Amino acid sequence: MKDLKFTRNIGIAAHIDAGKTTTTERILFYTGINHKIGEVHDGASTMDWMAQEQERGITITSAATRCEWKYCNNKYDINLIDTPGHVDFTVEVERSLRVLDGMVTIFSAVDGVEPQSETVWRQAEKYKVPRIGFVNKMDRRGADFFNVCSQVKKILGGNPLPLQVPIGSEESFKGVVDLISNKAIIWSEDDYGMTYKNIPIPNNLEKIVADYRGKLIEAIAEYDDILMDKFFENPNSISENELIEDLRKATIQMKIVPMLCGSSFKNKGVQSILDAVCQYLPSPLDVEHIIGNNLKTKSPEKIIPSDNEPFTALAFKISTDPFVGKLAFFRVYSGKLDAGSYVLNTRSNNRERISRLYQMHANKQNPINSIKSGDIGAAVGFKDIKTGDTLCDENRPILLESISFPDPVIGFSIEPKYKNDIDKMSFALSRLVEEDPTLQVRIDNSSGQTILSGMGELHLEIIIDRMKREFQVEVNQGKPQVEYKESFTTEYQHREVYKKQTGGRGKFADIIFKIGPTNKNSFEFVNSVKGGNIPKEFIPSIEKGFKEAMKTGPLAGYEIDAMKITLIDGTYHTVDSDQLSFELAAKIGFKEAAKKANPVLLEPIMKIEIVTSEENLGNIVSDLNRRRGILQGVDDRNNSKIIRAQVPLTEMFGYVTTLRTLSSGRATSSMEFSHYESAPKNVAESIIFRVKGDPHKNES
Repeated sequence: MKDLKFTRNIGIAAHIDAGKTTTTERILFYTGINHKIGEVHDGASTMDWMAQEQERGITITSAATRCEWKYCNNKYDINLIDTPGHVDFTVEVERSLRVLDGMVTIFSAVDGVEPQSETVWRQAEKYKVPRIGFVNKMDRRGADFFNVCSQVKKILGGNPLPLQVPIGSEESFKGVVDLISNKAIIWSEDDYGMTYKNIPIPNNLEKIVADYRGKLIEAIAEYDDILMDKFFENPNSISENELIEDLRKATIQMKIVPMLCGSSFKNKGVQSILDAVCQYLPSPLDVEHIIGNNLKTKSPEKIIPSDNEPFTALAFKISTDPFVGKLAFFRVYSGKLDAGSYVLNTRSNNRERISRLYQMHANKQNPINSIKSGDIGAAVGFKDIKTGDTLCDENRPILLESISFPDPVIGFSIEPKYKNDIDKMSFALSRLVEEDPTLQVRIDNSSGQTILSGMGELHLEIIIDRMKREFQVEVNQGKPQVEYKESFTTEYQHREVYKKQTGGRGKFADIIFKIGPTNKNSFEFVNSVKGGNIPKEFIPSIEKGFKEAMKTGPLAGYEIDAMKITLIDGTYHTVDSDQLSFELAAKIGFKEAAKKANPVLLEPIMKIEIVTSEENLGNIVSDLNRRRGILQGVDDRNNSKIIRAQVPLTEMFGYVTTLRTLSSGRATSSMEFSHYESAPKNVAESIIFRVKGDPHKNES
């Protein structure tokens, strides 16, 4: 039986173009999985296997693989997930982090902490994932390792601890001084950096190395009293193993972020990442126990990572393969699963037969007979498994916390180019929505059009391209539409009496409720009915009615963002009242009361970062002001100006073209969703008018 302490489940994440996939390709080469380095710019990387990824040179979908690395005479099994850097595909990072134990965050030595770096960092904080930092592209002009470390502290609020001092900079970067071992190493260029040699610490770096090594030992000693005593008595008495052991503890507790540097493209520093993954990132035994809800005992239960425990796993991704059909990627938290056996899906409460099991290597499947605790694999042969489902032993039904996904912010209408492709389009959309939880398809009530919604223009562009390539369906698309939401600003009390008599048994329901805003980000239902005025069996139907009604807001029919319903009182009829009556009363009552709770229209606000030269700064800021943008700040980075602002999404269509014009093609921008905010009155009125016509025409 393998020892779980030598297993690592890690992800590689960063802002777009920081070098994630290039780093992953080197890892596969050094660990012996690949015998040739695949380059992103040649469209030949192993992990970017989709045609769209190879054409565009970006990662679109997270890809999983497995490799082995020998460290200190022990063989480590590393399950590795390479995630996208573009904000439109942030769902891939979200669902990967939910099942990973550690993360390597890659930063560009030139660009530092960029917007998607912040998003990834927040996601890692949310799921309590320890991380190490790798500052890539040290061979580029303007590279500054220590500046990036200070940005990690200032912008991300992390506690970065440099473990290395670079030897040389920019074009002359050739190696590092390891501060733990206090040795200088340079990588050989003859064998793609596979080997390295120790050299004396360069004279010009001796003072810097001594200074940073002192800071390193002091920072680690803060978390160990024995080490702190040694530090004050004689810092040189602290052994290398003691430093590694205490740094590992502090990293796993998320108190320190070890920082390394190198150049993946030039094959320098990637082996240091693999060593650091083994040294500092947690095994499945080191992380906090996952807590599940036991559906038999109705109480929380710790999931212990052991092959001898009952089987428990979380499905974190569904994908479609043209040869094997639907694949469910899952992380095993406890127990063992054999191919051909049955598991219980606690969402559907159905048994699922897992006919075959695979160890994934990007888009290639390596068949395996069984999968054990702490591992990541893929299953085939199931009927109904969705992202976020818990799979478990039938004798111990456990429900793990599912994965939450952001709502889409942009959509457009689509229709098949050829009428006889309607069924093919429906099939393609159902498969794609199953794979991607941030993709939504709905039918517009007023126009009858199919609306496809996602996280951004690129996201939807890729989906349309996939429909054409993978499902042979070509579609016509309408103009992009912003996914607005609606919300309430005041509380309103309403009584709804639903009465229907059609001969024989009638319908009757009477409810008194308050409708209004909530501090939560979802639907909040409070039952304050006393004395059995409404029987308990009707309460869930009332809640269901309000939940359904939320999908259509009173202003322009957009979904209600969040609301609180307090059910105060009501009455029922012993013969005519039933569940449907109370559900309908809730829906009708919502329509009446929602108009009087001061509804407002919410628009998505985007966070944008623009890199430009100083001469174009004024024109770009003026243009952002015209777009209702709010300036957050202007910073300096490598002789460039960094503009940070928040701008409504509706004002940003086609912005890339405008920015090119304003800067003669020299400025770049990146944008991600920030939050929803009340639209100004004139903007809201124009949107409502466009959707429903004159909002005042029915007022009397």
